[in-house]
Amino acid sequence: MLTIFAAAACGRAPVESVRPNDGAPPAAAAAVPSTPRVVFLGDSLTAGYGLEASQAYPSLVQQRLREAGIDAEVINAGVSGDTSAGGLRRLDWSLDGDVKVLVVALGGNDALRGLSTDELRRNLAAIIERARRRSVTVVLAGMEAPPNLGTTYTSAFRQVYRDLAAEYRLALIPFLLQGVAGDAALNQADGIHPNAAGARKVADLVFPSVERAIREAATR
Repeated sequence: MLTIFAAAACGRAPVESVRPNDGAPPAAAAAVPSTPRVVFLGDSLTAGYGLEASQAYPSLVQQRLREAGIDAEVINAGVSGDTSAGGLRRLDWSLDGDVKVLVVALGGNDALRGLSTDELRRNLAAIIERARRRSVTVVLAGMEAPPNLGTTYTSAFRQVYRDLAAEYRLALIPFLLQGVAGDAALNQADGIHPNAAGARKVADLVFPSVERAIREAATR
């Protein structure tokens, strides 16, 4: 499923002037504090497939952070069709800059392809551990496997997210599409990707966890 945003570069503060012939070395440029980043690592659901960029749920979370007076830059690192393995491969450059929070919203394509739940667990665990080594707070967004794959697979798939959240003590959003999946009024014609109204509901679901994570990160 998924796609991605870009980032803004910081400017530099002007060098402080020094009076001529006072014998003092030039003053160093004042450090410019960087804007903390919240990265959404996901697939087409995160990328906003079929929507304007401003309608994708990470963009809506950005708006709400601003409305809440939180200075943070949201990076949409959603890539259509990406699996958990794909997210792991591009993790390092997705964490470029002053990333404080990483929202991991991967697994939908793993399920659609019937990939191993053990592989899903390994990939997500590697993403979590790498992010933590950089002191990045992780919010884990769960997915559900299609019921036609059978109860054994769907139960094991669901449990991966619960187990990882418990093991690493993460904030868990049990199902990214809670209240959206299966509702024709909230999805595009393919029945998979949220429409604009559905994306707003996803943002409603995700925002509290992101707001809490970025506020907590600011106190560290």
